[in-house]
Amino acid sequence: MAAFVASLGIASIPHANAQQVTDAVAPESGSATNQTREAVKSHNWMISAANPLAVQAGADVLRRGGNAIDAMVAVQTMLGLVEPQSSGLGGGAFLVYYDAAHQKLTTMDGRETAPMAADENLFMGKDGQPLKFYDAVVGGRSVGTPGTPMLLEKAHQKWGQMPWPSLFEMAIDRADKGFLVSPRLAELLKEDGGRLKKDPEAAAYFLDAKGEPLPAGKLLKNPAYANTLRTLAQGGADAFYHGPIADAIVSKVRGASWNPGLLSQEDLSAYDVKERDPVCAFYRSYDVCGMGPPSSGGLTVGQILGMIEPYDIGKYGPYSATSWRLIGDASRLAFADRGRYMADSDFVPINTKGLLDEGYLAERSRLLDRGLALPADAVKPGNPPQIHASNWGDDNAIEFPCTSHFSIVDSWGNVVSMTTTIENGFGSRLMTNGFLLNNELTDFSFKPTDANGNPVANRVEPGKRPRSSMSPTIVMQGNKPVIAAGSPGGSRIIGYVAQSLIAMIDWDMDPQQAAAMPHLVNRFGTFDIEAGTKATELAPALAAAGFKTDIRDLNSGLHIIKIGPDGLTGGADPRREGIVIGE
Repeated sequence: MAAFVASLGIASIPHANAQQVTDAVAPESGSATNQTREAVKSHNWMISAANPLAVQAGADVLRRGGNAIDAMVAVQTMLGLVEPQSSGLGGGAFLVYYDAAHQKLTTMDGRETAPMAADENLFMGKDGQPLKFYDAVVGGRSVGTPGTPMLLEKAHQKWGQMPWPSLFEMAIDRADKGFLVSPRLAELLKEDGGRLKKDPEAAAYFLDAKGEPLPAGKLLKNPAYANTLRTLAQGGADAFYHGPIADAIVSKVRGASWNPGLLSQEDLSAYDVKERDPVCAFYRSYDVCGMGPPSSGGLTVGQILGMIEPYDIGKYGPYSATSWRLIGDASRLAFADRGRYMADSDFVPINTKGLLDEGYLAERSRLLDRGLALPADAVKPGNPPQIHASNWGDDNAIEFPCTSHFSIVDSWGNVVSMTTTIENGFGSRLMTNGFLLNNELTDFSFKPTDANGNPVANRVEPGKRPRSSMSPTIVMQGNKPVIAAGSPGGSRIIGYVAQSLIAMIDWDMDPQQAAAMPHLVNRFGTFDIEAGTKATELAPALAAAGFKTDIRDLNSGLHIIKIGPDGLTGGADPRREGIVIGE
């Protein structure tokens, strides 16, 4: 462990204290066993991300005069190297960005798209039944057109200020020289070694000569990734979507020995990142702003907060069964709306204002007055203004936890909140040019219609973006950003982010306390309660209120920065390996 810490070269970094560094590289059990960190404070800039080397890369850019967008490029390219199971060039991302110079909040949609050759039966088997999840994931069938490289370039062209090639230098150098496999990556390799063996390139990189997963502390070099980054540094995103890299992606997907896919050169050439308006929900005295469709994150977080607005959650506190009954049932109602109405708005008409309408949410909120858990038959989609419930069937798409999130504030006041993913851990398990390809298409509903024959809004369609739960968030107050937050965690992301905001706004926690507090998440009726934490003491009371409970590991990855009159305060989730650096 000492060698691993020393190799990171971060022991003397200002504002990254020794306890944080030790926690960041300590072995994980999946539960929150160490929640003793203190919040990091600074005055000029701050980065919170899921790997120390990625935070270092962004900090180096900020110290050289770069801004938050420049640092974003450096953080993401390093994450793609050292945390390849979670995000990278072969995946997609959502960016929520506050441009301080123009005092404008906007979002960029770098979500993957379905191949033009795909249809609504992509994940239906020959027997007319949906494929099992991992039968659909592993191989080429699940791969959508990657969006991350273009998002990085478009954001940099619009807001960056350092030369594009300079932002790749640290990741290239680290890929050439190697990095030590972290304990978390080693544990995930143990769990997934059998699936990675299906692709010779992935197996050669992640497994040793005997086919065993690489252990923690192993020096791992990735010259292929370094060469890909050099190509992008010189040729921009165009060099990813055309030419040898694009050809290799298509060949890997279509030629996969397991589950060949449909992605084509035309899909890569046609891909575009979309700048969209943020979705904002009023909560207390704040505007909680996030990503709209194709993400369900901003809308669902907003609905949860809107439904608990009439209740004094602050009075009850974080260890009250009453607090969690209200939050849990508000979440269940919001997820019911999510399952019916939320999908890619370029394909499905979505009235986001109707879903966040104050009168509608107040009506839904009154369902929480009964004092007990809502019975299952009472948790169903509502009838938001200007949305016709009969038009759509309910979706039960699976979204497994992985992904990564980072938050950045620079010295000019620009704010980045970015959630980035290749979906399930190690994505499709297909590797090319030093990076893994996503399995994002499995975020679509496998069934195109419900039991009554109604079309599911989140069904597969050519060129469509699958619905996501990623919830990068910037909270505004008085037209100024005050919080940047987000998390990985599949569909539980929504609960993690909502909980962290409630913790800071209602329970007066700092970002580190909010990131570390025990999790309770309810999406579909069962209360998931984080094992090994004080939250387990609430299980009997929640059961008595009528909830099913499941005590289990809940491995979030919240990375939060709070912006206040006294400067910046940051937190990094102790369940992962991240740290906060600020100056």
